[in-house]
Amino acid sequence: MYISARSDYALRAMLAVAAGGGGTTRPDGGTTRSDGGDGSRPDGGGELVKAASLARAQGIPLSFLQGILLDLRRAGLLHSHRGTEGGYALTRPASQISVGDVLRAVGGSLTTVRGLPAEDAGYHGVAAGLRDVWLAVDGAIAVVVDRTTLTDLLTHQEQEQAPAR
Repeated sequence: MYISARSDYALRAMLAVAAGGGGTTRPDGGTTRSDGGDGSRPDGGGELVKAASLARAQGIPLSFLQGILLDLRRAGLLHSHRGTEGGYALTRPASQISVGDVLRAVGGSLTTVRGLPAEDAGYHGVAAGLRDVWLAVDGAIAVVVDRTTLTDLLTHQEQEQAPAR
């Protein structure tokens, strides 16, 4: 599996949106701000995070990030809201969005062989068994990325930052 810059940036952006641009994700998928401000959406779906803030916080070129955000919106993972108070928010709780959802939204298939999805790889003769190997690799990757949610990653980050007792 090759993780492109686009896939890495998409996951980083989704995690930042899930955290409300710097807040903490609650178990219900909502966010709370560490500064106590109230930038939340009226429907309770978390804070709106501006693309420029995401780009700055994550060190992602803004023009590249805007294309990624468009893909994530088209895949139904983000809502976008226009205007001076606009920005991006998750369409559902972070606990219901997997790493696999994000990877597929921006990159298509999880595993490719010569640029084609693993299921489209075709072999004959002595190499006929390779297709089964690539499908098994794809399945193993899918198990990991589909089982790991944004909340899992944010919870892991919070545990690492918690002071030792």
